[in-house]
Formats: sequence, structure tokens, C-alpha cells
Amino acid sequence: MIVREITNRLMALGSKEQAAISQRFFKTGPGEYGEGDIFLGIKVPVLRKLATEYSVVSLKDVKTMLGSKYHEERLLSLFIMVDQFSKGDQKKKKSIYELYLKNTRFINNWDLVDSSAHRIVGPYLMDESKALLYELAQSVLMWERRIAIMSTFHYIKNDTFTDTLKIARMLLSDKEDLIHKAVGWMLREIGKRHLQSEETFLIKHYHNMPRTMLRYAIEKFPEPKRQRYLKGQI
Repeated sequence: MIVREITNRLMALGSKEQAAISQRFFKTGPGEYGEGDIFLGIKVPVLRKLATEYSVVSLKDVKTMLGSKYHEERLLSLFIMVDQFSKGDQKKKKSIYELYLKNTRFINNWDLVDSSAHRIVGPYLMDESKALLYELAQSVLMWERRIAIMSTFHYIKNDTFTDTLKIARMLLSDKEDLIHKAVGWMLREIGKRHLQSEETFLIKHYHNMPRTMLRYAIEKFPEPKRQRYLKGQI
């Protein structure tokens, strides 16, 4: 069975030392956002190489991998999904999109979301209703809310900012730091392409923004302007 082969290869490639580093970095301790996640200790370039090697794995097998207890196997499955989505016809893209959304409970850390949402969900909905993103933005699951905002990165890259800004507004009062970071990051990406669009949003909302969100959003601003925002002097 191909999944067993892949799992065995991953286990052989793992490093206990790297696994320990990853489990600290991705906050897997009690009460932390990645609580209970298990790492084998494999670096991303190795996983990307394996994704190329196993690029024709069936979606049935990809689904099994996505449900793995091992973080790296879930990430590998997402790399494969992204690759197959980019090369697939509309029918294949639809199957991958639906598989992704039915299994968001396994896309449960920021690297898993950030490597996939804007490459699957965003592109699939490019010319469709974005209602699903607004539903995800209101989810009780933090990772679904992060999927919502990160999916819009695809639109930002295409110089379309409306959905990002609307979802950012919805998430201003979110309690999770990882959402603050994601929203701030997307606002910064808008600013790289159209500074006026970012600043129009910031001027209206920066007084009420979580501090982390604001810091991420203005990270690339000239220091004097950045300080004025931080001091509430804009």
C-alpha cells in the first residue's frame, strides 16, 4: 500500500533532534495551539522533493495521509494536493477543493494552512462566490478562520483587495494571536502593491487593532511613520 510506503519512508527520514525543535517551534505543549501534534523531524525541502516523487498518488491515498497523526505526513499530503490542483482540469480541481474543505480539522497548524489555502481555496473561488470564505471567517475553529484570510492572498497577488479587507475587518476582534499575525501579514501584502488601500484601512481601524496585527501590517513602513502609528499619532 502506497500510504504505508510513504509513512515508512518518512519515519526513516525523521530526526529526533529536529522533531524536538519542531515540537517546541510549533507549540505542541499542553494548552498551546498545536497541542498534541507529533513531529517526525523532517525539513520542508525534503518533503517538497517527496511531493514531486509521489505527485500522482490518488486522492484517496492523499486523504488518508491528510488524516495522519504525523505533522509532516499531513504537510506532504497538502504539497501533493497543491501540485495536483495546479496541473489538474476543472473536475480535478473541484475534487481537491472539496477534499480540502471536508478535512480542515487536519489542516491544524499555521504552516499547513499557509502552504495550501491560497493555492487551493483562493484560486478555486477566484471567479466564484466568496461566501464560503466569509463563513470560514466566522468559524469557531481558529484554523478555518486562518484559511479564510490566507485564501485571499491569491487575490492580493492579482491586485484584488476587496475580500481581504472585508475579512480583515471581520477578524479585528479575534482573540487569537495567529489570526492577528495572518491579518497583519495580508494587510502588509496589500500595502506592497497599493499602499493607499492599506493605509485607508489602517487609518480607519488601527486604533482598535490588536497590537500584533498592527505591527505586522506596518512592518515595512519607514520608521518615523511606523512610530506614529504605534503611538496613535496618525
